[in-house]
Amino acid sequence: MSKKASRISSLWDGVESRGRDVRFAAYFHHFNLGDYYEAHDVLESLWLEEGRGAKGAAFYQGLIQLAGAFVHLRKHYENPTHPVHQQRLPPAYRLLGLAEANLSGYGAVWEGVKIQDIVGLAHGARSALTKDNFTRNPWSPSLGPRLSLPEKLH
Repeated sequence: MSKKASRISSLWDGVESRGRDVRFAAYFHHFNLGDYYEAHDVLESLWLEEGRGAKGAAFYQGLIQLAGAFVHLRKHYENPTHPVHQQRLPPAYRLLGLAEANLSGYGAVWEGVKIQDIVGLAHGARSALTKDNFTRNPWSPSLGPRLSLPEKLH
């Protein structure tokens, strides 16, 4: 096992799978903790394993892009005056748009997840970014979004 694979596999230690692949549940676990990079990595491992053309691939890709957008927002928040971090809001906006587009094709509920809630989150963050012409970051630790994962698939 590679060093990266070992690091990623440790990200789902202790996470209850809730009747799903544990990496799927771990995505929600880490996202809700504000560990967006970890959420991205753990779900990306599932997406890559199942194949980009698999049923639900764009769903996973949308969730990965959502986490990636919040990586940018969090990094900007942590050090907004750093020259590299000042440039993070436009990429976050683009990733939120990609997430919204990828998730929108999955109807109201997919894998037990309410798609409209996640698309609404992405849309709201994009609107907040454009409202102030990319001068204000809508993310903060106290306003970090949380995603709902149903208890079990039936």
